[in-house]
Amino acid sequence: MRKLYLIGIIMLSTVFTKLAAQDTLLDPVTVTSSLIEKRSSETGRNITIIKGETIAKLPVHSLDELLKYIPGVEAQMRGPQGSQADISIRGGTFQQVLVILDGLRMNDPNTGHFTGYIPISPAEIERIEILKGASSAVYGSDAVGGVINVITKAFSNKMQPEHMQVAGQVAAGEYGLLNANAGGYYQNDRVTIDAGFISNNSSGVLQRGARGYFHNTAASVGAAIHLNPYWSLSLRTAYDKRDFAAQNFYTTYASDTASEKISSWWNQARLQYQKGNTQVSLDAGYKSLEDQYAYNSSAIPNDNKSHLFQAQATLQQHFTEHTQLIAGFNTQNRDIRSNDRGNHTINTAAPFVSLVQKFGEHFMLNPSLRAEFYGALAPEWVPQLTTSYKIKNLQFRASGGKTIRNADFTELYNNYNKTLVTSGSIGNPGLVAEKSWTYEAGMDWFYQSKLKVSTSFFQRFHSKLIDWVTTPYADMPRKDNLQAGSVYAFAKNVAEVNTTGWETDLTYTQAFAEGHSLLFNGGFVWMYSSSSETNPSFYILSHARFLANAAAVYEAGPVSISFTGIYKVRNPQQASAIDAVITKDYFLLNGRATYRIIGKTLAAFVQVDNIFNRTYSDLLGAPMPGRWVQGGLSFRWSKDK
Repeated sequence: MRKLYLIGIIMLSTVFTKLAAQDTLLDPVTVTSSLIEKRSSETGRNITIIKGETIAKLPVHSLDELLKYIPGVEAQMRGPQGSQADISIRGGTFQQVLVILDGLRMNDPNTGHFTGYIPISPAEIERIEILKGASSAVYGSDAVGGVINVITKAFSNKMQPEHMQVAGQVAAGEYGLLNANAGGYYQNDRVTIDAGFISNNSSGVLQRGARGYFHNTAASVGAAIHLNPYWSLSLRTAYDKRDFAAQNFYTTYASDTASEKISSWWNQARLQYQKGNTQVSLDAGYKSLEDQYAYNSSAIPNDNKSHLFQAQATLQQHFTEHTQLIAGFNTQNRDIRSNDRGNHTINTAAPFVSLVQKFGEHFMLNPSLRAEFYGALAPEWVPQLTTSYKIKNLQFRASGGKTIRNADFTELYNNYNKTLVTSGSIGNPGLVAEKSWTYEAGMDWFYQSKLKVSTSFFQRFHSKLIDWVTTPYADMPRKDNLQAGSVYAFAKNVAEVNTTGWETDLTYTQAFAEGHSLLFNGGFVWMYSSSSETNPSFYILSHARFLANAAAVYEAGPVSISFTGIYKVRNPQQASAIDAVITKDYFLLNGRATYRIIGKTLAAFVQVDNIFNRTYSDLLGAPMPGRWVQGGLSFRWSKDK
């Protein structure tokens, strides 16, 4: 039966747009690989691009759930519908994927557990670009396994004829489920305005100690104006609030019946100048986040307030049709104010340069170099070289370079400020950056405008990986608030981890009779990792050993049917104290059926999550819901000049 599931999920691959030609779906324009717009087949990298309007067609509730069904991306869900997800690409830890919104980093300086909190509604998204593999030379710390770049309509820098669009949906279902999202945009040849909100709410499925409730809401508004033919200004503000049950999200103790509340603001601005072959961009962003975590109803909550200010200047210069230069400077101020971790500030600075050089019509070479200055640590030099050779319907590509990840405030100062700590994890201010060297080679094959197949082989050699090491009181370097005779998990740069993998992605589109189309895309990734640690922590080797994820959409007149699915093989685990297990593998399938009631404007849908009612967990002690039935209405209205 498992073999049948696996065959089915590889055949039912994701679909991310309506039927389109190769240049818009199979080989779209991307900016994420090198900050310069070019076809994905000319980047030398494996990049997946999702159009914003696709999200409404698929049985997903939030952006982190969408990522779970993108080939090669593993979103380890702690809770449903945007509560929390740890994102992994190519076997990296949840701290080794960088999420950026319109070119600026969103990763919170407190912990990588918040990486999936992207405060944007589907209607505001122009596209999402997922770059797999090392990217620290361009983006700096955390871009180890890959980069997820969400590009909104206000920051897409398009000048088009007047157009307006509004879309959204409401849904209700079991366990008090009530979801809604709505948004839209207005655009003409000078102005773009987008806005939207998304809200997922439920009283939750009964768990060991409490119900797995969630109340997760985000709202955003963005605007761009072309001041004159050369200058443009883009602005965005967004608010995000999550309130959810967090039982055993971070521990496997029976006394853990935790709850967590997280609220954040995101503000961003871009001033851009473009004339002829020169483009200059000045970007600034400010993120504030407050996290209140209560271990149980009698515990004093940890109250962490983290802030990230960042500014970046970027120059793009096209010298000739074949020679392009990108140079820039990035600076960040990270701070935390916490009753648990104390008050701390870290400043970073990073100049970077990248050259894109084409030789003839087929061969491209892209060397990049970044210098990362992080607090008082020694600077890190981060080089990378990417190359591609494209001829007719084939692209051969290769890339190699260094990646880094600096410790977050949890790893540096966890439990640092409490009066007395009798057990648990203790941060280490002496941590240095994780380092790795990554190499990959791959090929993309295009068949007409219907099929694209990508395959890649990659290796990553990691050193100084941060792990939580069992350490007795006597060996702790700082004992100020520790209890004599106790044993702690102390953060150290100790592990060496080597990862080898092979991934294959497939995208296919086909139109049949009038109004009938079938679209799918998906793939699998196989990985093997070895660690220098005898007993490595769960996070270091938590990635799947085999992962196949996909989705499919079939449209026939007023009827649309879509599926998302995943098959995962991983290392089994158990925690007898809370009767929790991580099974060797699991298969998950979700489905959605939609019928258009009034043209393309109003539709009714029924959605079933976890159709086969599979019992599964991505993280030990955090069970995911079984079969969940819901239904609702969706709408879409647009107007052109």
